[in-house]
Amino acid sequence: MTLIGFLIFIIVILISLSVHEFAHAKAADVLGDPTPRMAGRLTLNPLSHIDIIGLLALIFVRIGWAKPVPINSYNFRDPNKGMMITGLAGPVSNFFLAWILAIFLKYIPISNAVWIEVVQYAIWINLALMTFNLLPVPPLDGSRIFTQYFPVEWQINLERYGFFILIGIIIFPPTQELLFLIINSIYGLLMRI
Repeated sequence: MTLIGFLIFIIVILISLSVHEFAHAKAADVLGDPTPRMAGRLTLNPLSHIDIIGLLALIFVRIGWAKPVPINSYNFRDPNKGMMITGLAGPVSNFFLAWILAIFLKYIPISNAVWIEVVQYAIWINLALMTFNLLPVPPLDGSRIFTQYFPVEWQINLERYGFFILIGIIIFPPTQELLFLIINSIYGLLMRI
């Protein structure tokens, strides 16, 4: 990867992760939980959302994370519904970013091949963040969305072994291929808008 490519990668990731985490914070705030606001997370400023270890891991091993938004489900009128909505907010924001960029790419003429590639890359990264975060494995957003419908024993085991399951998903080639297939399929659909 060239230096310019690396810088573009970092910028796209910082923007995408900041929007993702802001969406969680905003959803929680709208649903009555002031915790993200009090923690200074109701902002698009990347400095409020980026975990330095997660960013370094992302740079060097291509898998990383941002600081999780603190949420107190007891502040929601319906804690299960509140957690589901705040969990969905991040992946939905990444899909929305990808969709806006796809529309931009289709309807705003860009003659520079490099900029076309940058926008395509940003679309793909946002779809990857969305897809990966929808996996129902803690600490991913999918665990907030789906695991409340699992039997309690499964929920306990997922909390206990979620990290190891996640590592397995990341390093196991068939699951990598499945994730890439899903991401590329959604990307293909978006590019046909």
